[in-house]
Amino acid sequence: MGCDRNCGLIAGAVIGAVLAVLGGILMPVGDMIIQKTIKKEVVLEEGTIAFKNWVKTGTEVYRQFWIFDVQNPQEVAVNSSKIKLMQRGPYTYRVRYLAKENITHDSENHTVSFVQPHGAIFEPSLSVGTENDTFTVLNLAVAYNNTVDGVYQVFTGKDNISKVAIINTYKGKKNLSYWSGYCDMVNGTDAASFPPFVEKTRVLQFFSSDICRSVYAVFGADINLKGIPVYRFVLPSKAFASPLQNPDNHCFCTEKIISKNCTLYGVLNIAKCKDGRPVYISLPHFLHASPEILESFEGLNPNEEEHSTYLDVEPITGFTLQFAKRLQVNILVKPSRKIEALKSLKRNYIVPILWLNETGTIGDEKAKMFRKQVTGKISLLGLVEMVLLSVGVVMFVAFMISYCACRAKKVK
Repeated sequence: MGCDRNCGLIAGAVIGAVLAVLGGILMPVGDMIIQKTIKKEVVLEEGTIAFKNWVKTGTEVYRQFWIFDVQNPQEVAVNSSKIKLMQRGPYTYRVRYLAKENITHDSENHTVSFVQPHGAIFEPSLSVGTENDTFTVLNLAVAYNNTVDGVYQVFTGKDNISKVAIINTYKGKKNLSYWSGYCDMVNGTDAASFPPFVEKTRVLQFFSSDICRSVYAVFGADINLKGIPVYRFVLPSKAFASPLQNPDNHCFCTEKIISKNCTLYGVLNIAKCKDGRPVYISLPHFLHASPEILESFEGLNPNEEEHSTYLDVEPITGFTLQFAKRLQVNILVKPSRKIEALKSLKRNYIVPILWLNETGTIGDEKAKMFRKQVTGKISLLGLVEMVLLSVGVVMFVAFMISYCACRAKKVK
């Protein structure tokens, strides 16, 4: 009887040890299986999940505009007063619904080239007025439709998964010819996706043709998006900081007068890529800009929640599942003897024309599919690993303690 009991305890301990070992082995083996599967599916080639979603996004993307209406133009023209602004909007368009075109694969250097056609459909139900409102300064559908962005050439990741979706050339060049030094380089992806296995310490670089430069985002917070854990990366204030605050930005300062010897921050002069027109880009309502810029206006209320740019990236695949791109278009207005309305001006203004909020979020059906195919399987595998390891350790310890207790009792 004693032998049977001791043998049973030893058998239980052995089973526990085996379960614990299986759990321990499954961890690295499971991780290897996950990595192999992800590396296969994020490559930009026919037949992969990434390629299908890359050619044409299944996410509905909207671009909202708010137009700034100047309330006191005569007072400003005569007295150089503060400009009183009233924000009108949103005027909403559906964008990015067209598939990429002229897709060409190069198997030798593992790249794929394409152009992104532009289209815009006005959404009256998501807008406060019509496209013909009198103070509106542009009709996006007219300015945007039948145009293309590119040619882009990006790496497929076939030979090196850490390069997937990274832009190799833009319009046939690795540089933009707008800036000097490294500021002129085309860096990173187009922000729709990034190389997989994203860590919180990674700086996500991406190129935006809207602002004629490459920028970057840093980790901000953990977010749960429709049951999918994602990392929120945000555009930091340093991206538009002055060279005094961020020496890396010295090559984005292209003149000394308006920038006050490159000390002004929060605005970017992009005249060189806008055919010399005095266009400045900033975050909406001059978020993170020099106080002296804001002091020239009434009616601006910058805040992080409404006016910051962010990307919600699923860290295993590197896919951007939600984003908000927020920018403001401004124009430099200065005294001019040739223009009657500007003859009496005594100062320069960087005047907001409009700001835009381009947003996209993975749909419910896509989120369900993503949970089923990616995060659900990974969570289940992790759960199995922990259960095997935990149960095995508990069984081994419990049965060994019982066995030792029986042996000690028998000796007595």
